[in-house]
Amino acid sequence: MNKLILTIGLASQLLVTPAEKDGTEVYHSTQLVWAMDNLENMKEWIQEDLNNGRMSEEIADSYFETLDETHGLVSDFYEKQCK
Repeated sequence: MNKLILTIGLASQLLVTPAEKDGTEVYHSTQLVWAMDNLENMKEWIQEDLNNGRMSEEIADSYFETLDETHGLVSDFYEKQCK
């Protein structure tokens, strides 16, 4: 659970605190790729917790929905701004 909260916090921080170059906000594509990878790792941890009975299916589904939505937002931004 703590890993989940920490990783979401780090991923969201990447989206709201860009570097600046000549007054223009710059997002580093590698950071966004790492953020998406972290989200996938978190989904694996949740699945493991669900399989081991440490988390209810209702809570897991809620987390999966949030992680999928966050991954989609980061991915869309990456596709539009970094490619």
